[in-house]
Amino acid sequence: MTSVPSGRPDPPPASAAASARVAVAPDPVGPGGRLQPLADDGTPLGPPRTVPDLARAVAEREAEGPPRWVWAATDELYARLLDRLPVRLARCHDLKLVEALLLGYEERHARPRSLGAAWARLHGLPEPADPRESGADDQPALFAADRHRLPPGTDHLAAVVAVHAAQLGRVAEAGHPGRLRVLCAAESAGALAAVEMGRDGLPWSADEHDAVLTSLLGPRPAGTARPEVLGRLTEEFQRAVGAPVNPDSPAQVLAAFARSGVALPSTRSHVLRESRHPAAAVLLRYKELSRIHSAHGWAWREQWVRGGRFRPEYVVGGVVSGRWATRGGGALQIPRLLRPAVRADPGHRLVVADAGQLEPRVLAALSGDPGLVRAAAGGDLYAGLARAAFDGDRSRAKIGLLAAMYGQTGGEAGRLVAELRRRFPAAMELLEATARTGEAGGTVRSRLGRTSPRPADDWQQAAAGAAGDEEDASPAQRAARAWGRFTRNFVVQASAADWALALLAALRRRLAGSPGARLVFFVHDEVVVHCPAALAPVVASAVTDAAAEATALVFGPTPVPFPLGTQVVECYADAK
Repeated sequence: MTSVPSGRPDPPPASAAASARVAVAPDPVGPGGRLQPLADDGTPLGPPRTVPDLARAVAEREAEGPPRWVWAATDELYARLLDRLPVRLARCHDLKLVEALLLGYEERHARPRSLGAAWARLHGLPEPADPRESGADDQPALFAADRHRLPPGTDHLAAVVAVHAAQLGRVAEAGHPGRLRVLCAAESAGALAAVEMGRDGLPWSADEHDAVLTSLLGPRPAGTARPEVLGRLTEEFQRAVGAPVNPDSPAQVLAAFARSGVALPSTRSHVLRESRHPAAAVLLRYKELSRIHSAHGWAWREQWVRGGRFRPEYVVGGVVSGRWATRGGGALQIPRLLRPAVRADPGHRLVVADAGQLEPRVLAALSGDPGLVRAAAGGDLYAGLARAAFDGDRSRAKIGLLAAMYGQTGGEAGRLVAELRRRFPAAMELLEATARTGEAGGTVRSRLGRTSPRPADDWQQAAAGAAGDEEDASPAQRAARAWGRFTRNFVVQASAADWALALLAALRRRLAGSPGARLVFFVHDEVVVHCPAALAPVVASAVTDAAAEATALVFGPTPVPFPLGTQVVECYADAK
């Protein structure tokens, strides 16, 4: 099959305006492309239409009534179109992201997910490996033929239509097709939001950033020299250990401590905090400031902040649990010390909303444990838990529940988990059951159907029949229990990611009617909207409504509340 050459646009099919979905294939070199209207089951409603200006044609069709745009990858095509679109698109079906979800659901995580790989599987052909995930430096080759790994001569639009129809069929055959449809829609909506947030950027004040860095590190050094404060800390550390040691070299640091009579297993921060040697405190401070200098210092700003905006590249579903990642920039780990640099434009505000205690609330909703549900209903879940089981000691309640969700069994945490097991049996049994599944090499699913990967085949063979006490456990037995801890937490963390994605999609849709309001940041359980000051109350209300919608979509009728702490501020640091 060959591509249709560009030229005069074909007349739109009579059914195009009524189509629920529209498949899209861009011209590989020019601004045009082709569109094909589809029914909700993926069936073509007419012949493809060639257009000389794809962005204009998409905008016109969106104005007629938003369809669900079907394309190979949002992070490629929508990023190309966005600057030329007068409106943000409402909905899409991202074939690459949905393919990854379905491969996971079918326990085929390791299979490639590109359009070409999905098309090859449909035709019983060898599956091409996925292309390397591209960064900003690869943009000129973004639409080269090998990006989607289609065989030479294969029609891109025909492949999109075929793969899309097959994906709809696979969703329909799932155990809970309704939930999986919601997950696919939310993941695709997240892809739209990720492109938009990367383009809009998080407001970032260079002056405030400079002030913070200077107060912490001293004046900006020339070239690759250490900042003044890091230099002083280096000298102080060397005096404390009595040797000219490079504090960035773990081997040198460990040797210096050993010469001082202190044997450390590593230079990790938690190890240094336990040491009473005076050099440990100095090294901890050095490590903290050095991390800020290297991860979010002056060089970082020059690379990632442009036009007064921090513009990260988000990777939707970059973690197996459904959490996002980034291609550099560290957007998901902005240190609190640098949050004063995140400032709204004049006349604008930041609406910051985070879902407190999200994962414990997810556990309550998943398990339906009556005691845990009552604790969640009282507002502060940990306080409710403390009243029910820990004589009002909130800190012990929090430690115990987190230990249960993350599989900690030793010491005081283990004793707290035992009390939780007695008081909240349904919630604890859900966690234990998912852990047992992982220990046996099985898979578990989030509320909407995101599926954990299986361990490698050699692991399963080695861990077969693993049992015994922790003290005399073999390496295979310890590996099995480690995988059990992974699946134990996966169900909760991935279901929390389901809820957060549904929140993001619902909020994005509501903001479409508020001119000037833009989602500018999303991390796990927190969203930030930048908007005109007069719109801040409307945006805050939209956030609350979006949270309620997300809860209903993911968990259905549940007595467990999922409140959002929403604050309207000029500076991100003021929201904490």
